[in-house]
Amino acid sequence: MRQIFLMRHAKSSWDEPDLDDFERGLNNRGRKSARLMAKYLAKAHIRPAMILCSTAERTRATFAIIEPKLEGVPVSFENGLYEAAKGDLLDRLHQLDDHLASVMLIGHNPGMERLASCLCAGHGEAKALARLAEKFPTGALAVLETKAPRWAGLGAGDCRLVEFVLPGDLED
Repeated sequence: MRQIFLMRHAKSSWDEPDLDDFERGLNNRGRKSARLMAKYLAKAHIRPAMILCSTAERTRATFAIIEPKLEGVPVSFENGLYEAAKGDLLDRLHQLDDHLASVMLIGHNPGMERLASCLCAGHGEAKALARLAEKFPTGALAVLETKAPRWAGLGAGDCRLVEFVLPGDLED
């Protein structure tokens, strides 16, 4: 069973309206959310074999906060993941080495939401599916499982949405 962890970057800052979108970092709420998700990753024993991360500042900042809980997991920062469409993200997953049992993708909407919806196509836990259908908010994590024997063969409906975790779920 392969696992795919789709994580949308945490809430970004709009404090500098003239700053290029690519360069926007996280706001205070985003940093707090990322810390909550980091704790969740550790508690849930989520440790992907590899991480693919957009090179945008807000995705790199999200990764920097969760990285201590994923210490030692190789990461690939990729320009092509910034503003990537569903098809581009799926193509990137198709390129993974088959020896990898799991991957985490840290990226942006609407691509992440569309990829999650495409991969699970209504298969999975009812509550998680209903929440994903509502929206894929910043800082959220979709946990998918697939029996696809090869990454290159992964397609629509090949996954099951096991969990959909929002930072707000984790607040005290």
